[in-house]
Amino acid sequence: MSTSPDPSTPAAPARPDGPSLVWLRDDLRLGDNPALTAAVERGRPVLLVYLLDEVSPGIRPLGGAARWWLHQSLASLATDTAGLGGRLLLRRGAAGDVIPGLVDELGADAVFWNRRYGVAEREVDTAVKTRLTDAGIVAHSFAGSLLFEPWTIKTGGGTPYTVFTPFWRACTSGPPPRAPYSAPDALDGAGDDLPSDELESWQLEPRHPDWADGLRAAWTVGEAAAQQSLAAFLDESLPVYGTERDQPAQQVTSRLSPHLRWGEISPHQVWHATDVARRGLTGAAATSATRFLTEVGWREFAYHVLFHAPDLATANLRRDFDAFPWPPLDTRALQAWQQGRTGFRLVDAGMRELWRTGSMHNRVRMVTASFLIKNLLIDWRQGEQWFWDTLVDADPASNPFGWQWVAGSGADAAPYFRVFNPDLQAAKFDPHDEYVRQNVPEWGTADYPAPLVDLGETRRAALAAFDQVKAARPPREP
Repeated sequence: MSTSPDPSTPAAPARPDGPSLVWLRDDLRLGDNPALTAAVERGRPVLLVYLLDEVSPGIRPLGGAARWWLHQSLASLATDTAGLGGRLLLRRGAAGDVIPGLVDELGADAVFWNRRYGVAEREVDTAVKTRLTDAGIVAHSFAGSLLFEPWTIKTGGGTPYTVFTPFWRACTSGPPPRAPYSAPDALDGAGDDLPSDELESWQLEPRHPDWADGLRAAWTVGEAAAQQSLAAFLDESLPVYGTERDQPAQQVTSRLSPHLRWGEISPHQVWHATDVARRGLTGAAATSATRFLTEVGWREFAYHVLFHAPDLATANLRRDFDAFPWPPLDTRALQAWQQGRTGFRLVDAGMRELWRTGSMHNRVRMVTASFLIKNLLIDWRQGEQWFWDTLVDADPASNPFGWQWVAGSGADAAPYFRVFNPDLQAAKFDPHDEYVRQNVPEWGTADYPAPLVDLGETRRAALAAFDQVKAARPPREP
């Protein structure tokens, strides 16, 4: 089983034979949960806790759609846990205080968790581990959310990767990802007498107004739903994924992104199930399966970049982009983009799908992001924040990574001169306007707004602004 990257011999527990505490975060599942597996294998009673920490320094508050998903996921996990004889405890506050305090309440002698990779989260986890081990409590972290730990993949020079293809080649040239762990058959529960927050008291769901009807209609949340989505994708869509994945009306993508973001399914489960399915395919269908696993690799790459560039959501990865001359924010244009009222049908369809369902097809994400950055000349950070608030799969790595990729300021970035023409993209990937009509019913009528900008003029303005970035770059050394 995986252990911490710098394992050390723990001090002798202060409470021998005490129960184990499993601290859940972005791993809301019972299957393939290394921290839970380690706790169960000790043969002691186990208590699961989810801590809503919105106060520790540097922790980014969740967006509205993500909060909605978290509520549903916790409710589902609590039911699943109770079905095995265990309990999911809910607490709120700073982890550095709450987790050690809960250890004392429970009389636990061990705490297990799966790792997080943002800098603020790592600092919180390190401080908790230090406090626990100093008190003689066993504290171990595990690799449960990524196939490859970010610090283990390095270039020949020992530096992080900044280009995807060699990164993924390095990942896949070594041993394959470990097999998933089975869910426990039963849990010897602990902490039945400890007080727990009521989930409703956290007010994660919107109330005044309640704007989540579209999310409820679009998604079934929880570990069982994640497994069902994976099975349906492998059975129905995997063979044609490579050829139809860019067509938003075809619905051949896996829809696993929010399940992965919240850890209702693990990348190891996805990888091995897909690999098994791939062995039964040939030709283009087998190539489609490999392409899907490469997309799983992009998620790994995003976390690799985040680990080494913790300010990914706020600072240009390529610092020369700090010279980009963003004009004063046009709030009218930003609002038109947010509301799907730009007059460009594919952009508007994507933005309305996002508001209604908390998600957006990946091809359309690129188009809408390109339009905001390169046609409206609005800083990518404005778009990243809007997606953070409206996506159910708002991921601390993939969301800013994707925005910086489109902007041209990130790792393995799309060249800045590549501007997605939304009309040409619509004609190519939604030729019969099926996706557009699903999301913009008034398109083609007098009620649909006129184009917000001229695509040609704004493209030229964007390229002129990029010229200033190039001019600000220091000359290369001879």
